[in-house]
Amino acid sequence: MSITEEEAARHREKMRRRKEVQDAEVASKPIVEKGLLLVNTGPGKGKSTAAFGLALRMLGTGGRVGVVQFVKGAWHAGEQDGFAAFGERVQWHSMGEGFTWETQDRARDLAAAARAWEQAKRMLADPALDLVVLDELNIALRYEMLDIAEVVATLTSRREGLHVVVTGRNAKPELIAAADCVTEMGAVKHHFAAGVRAQKGVEF
Repeated sequence: MSITEEEAARHREKMRRRKEVQDAEVASKPIVEKGLLLVNTGPGKGKSTAAFGLALRMLGTGGRVGVVQFVKGAWHAGEQDGFAAFGERVQWHSMGEGFTWETQDRARDLAAAARAWEQAKRMLADPALDLVVLDELNIALRYEMLDIAEVVATLTSRREGLHVVVTGRNAKPELIAAADCVTEMGAVKHHFAAGVRAQKGVEF
């Protein structure tokens, strides 16, 4: 599609004005760097996927990443094998035993969540890590496997500069209030509803 010189000139001027607005917006932000608490929640697909994408970005810039999976663990995660290529720059702990309807054992679920939380606290205290992913922590909180007040207090008092991503549906209001960034994944359409089962390389 061809454009005239006049159209090209109008476009350049429009983009010049837009850049001025964008530059002014960025310049108005006083905080250059800050360790962020991010929450990926909502009924849609992609919460953990987005968190692992951020983890890959951190690794790509030379950082180190820790991962604790709270519910997942009964299935082996393909992401774990992918991140293994980064060696000691990634600490990965799958500590869940499956969803509550799979275990059907409340005491076992509570014990698994407690072990995962202890591991998470060790990672939060590790000065070598730049990003910690707490995958499906929201699920453990939703089913009251952990104390929400303690979790929020621990996350908000973490060391300066550490980024943390929490994933899972139904994020608690207390966690949402404490977070710097909350993204809700919407469920517009999902192949599972059409009869397609979880597939290797897509869901796990």
